[in-house]
Parts: sequence; structure tokens; C-alpha cells
Amino acid sequence: MFSAFTQQHCDALLNLRPNETKIGQQVYLASAELSLAQNAQRAKSSGAQFAIIAIAEDVGPRANLGRGGADDAFIASMKQLINLQSNRFLNGNECAILGQISLDTSLPTTATVEQLRQATAQLDDIVIAAVSEIMQAGLEPIVIGGGHNNAYGLLMATKATTGLPVAAVNLDPHSDFRPREGRHSGNGFSYAAANGALDHYHILGLHELKNSEETLEQLSLFGATWNSFQQIWIRRELSLETALKQIAKSLNQTQLPVALELDVDAIANMPSSAATFAGISILDACHYVHYIAKHCPCRYAHFAETAPACHHAGLEAGYRDAGQGLSELIYAYLQGRLTCLN
Repeated sequence: MFSAFTQQHCDALLNLRPNETKIGQQVYLASAELSLAQNAQRAKSSGAQFAIIAIAEDVGPRANLGRGGADDAFIASMKQLINLQSNRFLNGNECAILGQISLDTSLPTTATVEQLRQATAQLDDIVIAAVSEIMQAGLEPIVIGGGHNNAYGLLMATKATTGLPVAAVNLDPHSDFRPREGRHSGNGFSYAAANGALDHYHILGLHELKNSEETLEQLSLFGATWNSFQQIWIRRELSLETALKQIAKSLNQTQLPVALELDVDAIANMPSSAATFAGISILDACHYVHYIAKHCPCRYAHFAETAPACHHAGLEAGYRDAGQGLSELIYAYLQGRLTCLN
């Protein structure tokens, strides 16, 4: 199901001031009268290069025995993003804000794991179809909200659109390469690999004690590589800058389309289903996003798992921190890609 982000929705969130122009006054906004594909095509013809789309779901994290709340990131992020200034650094007309996609029905808190995993598999088909339509229109998706299970749909859509498997980099303490035991947020990349959509995979910030030996063995057998959280941020055996240069070089050597993935539970104190106190800074996360976006042929960015309701200080604080964090990540990606493309 597609729910358009219209002018009416934008106006309700905008805070206007005299002699200022906000991003929300410049972006392309969707029409509720048009389908997702029609909105994407019209945005492209209007000059947009990027399409912001949200996935309103938390069945993937719940199917992974995690907390819900990842279905509620869109409004929090848009309230922050559209009220940023339109100026010489970013006009805003480079972007379309299209809206949200979701399952037709929600699952109650009493749903079984099997029901949640079946729903996650159903969502896969929705994500693949929707993101394929955006890519076919010539727009570059920036996807927010939902669990990291949606990496599978994004990778499959990229393969379907380009005809090539994908080289992915993922900033995440978890590899999400767990056994294919039924779809959930912990195995999006292993399912993508099994279905030929993932050819090259690097995890940045993998936590050495948050991945089972079985998962690590599966990663090794696939040929995946990683830099651990402890290696860079604890033991300081490698600088982040050196790691990013090596990652970009290996991604570019594949000559494949690149997927830029980020699970916000890598970031300290970001509200998510697996929020952490011992994570990286939002500044390092933004630098990662900007560097890869600037130096690699990215086909999309995916910022997953934001869950405002999981903030330790409550929902209001969750909306504030989630919105600020996501808007900074989006801007870092846009700035990097615009530098790369221009």
C-alpha cells in the first residue's frame, strides 16, 4: 500500500518565517491522486534526482524477536528535514518526498513469530515492486523507516532494475546474515545472497560479540569482509578514514551498483529496536554516509530500524532525536551524491 506525502501533509509540518525559504517549500511533493509509479515519473520530469520513501512496518524486527516501533520514523524525520533552510548548500528541488509504503493490514502484538515472518515475506514483494518503480523512473531512492529486513527488497529491486548483482556496505553491529529460517530483520543479506542479488558485502562496525559463530562462518563462506567496532573504535588498530578508503576501493573494483546501508542501532543513543549506549557517534555515521556516497556509484541509501517509541526518555524525545539524526544522514547522502554526480 502506498500513502502519498502531499502538500497538505507538508504544510501541516512546516514552520515558516519571513525572509526564509525552507526545504519543504522546494521539494517535489506527491499527489494522492497518482500511483507511486506516476508520482515518481512526474517527480523525475520535474527535475528531481532523489526520492525519499519510507517503509512503515515493524513486522521484520518483531519476527526477529525484537521490539516494535520501526514503523514510525517518517513524520519524525520529515518534520526536521522540511524545516531546514533552502540555500546555496542544498536547494531542495533535487528531491522528491513521495510518502510511505506498508502492508495492507497491521499485525497485532499477539501475532505469532510464524505470522510475523509470513508478513515479512509478503512485505518483501511490496518493497521490491515499489522500489523498482522508483528506480525505473530514474530516481535514486533514499529509504527510511522499517526494519533491516527491507535490505532484501532493496537489493532485489536493484538487481531487477540494473540486471546486475549488488555490492553492499553496511554500517551495523549485526551482519544480518543469519540463517534463512524464515524472513526477519536478521537475515535480509543472507536471503539476498542466496537469491543472487548480493555479490559483494562489507560490514563496517560489526560488533565482535553480537554475531554468532555460525553467522560469522556463513559470512566467511560467502566471502564477506568486515571491520569490527572494536578494531576501529575500541582498540584503534585502524582509523575510520583508512577503513573508508579501503571499503570504497573494494566496492569500486567490483564495477557493480553499490548499496549504502546503515542500521541506526550502530549509533549511540539513537532510538531503535536494538538501541545501544556503546555505539558510534552520529558524526561518524554521517561521515561514513557522505564518504561512500561521494566516492562510489550508489544506487540507493537505506537508513533502517529507527524507532522513536524506543527512546529511553519517551516518545517526544524519540521523535526529536530520530528526526534530527535521520535528517542529518539524508543531507550527508545528498551532499555526497551531488558532489559525485556533478
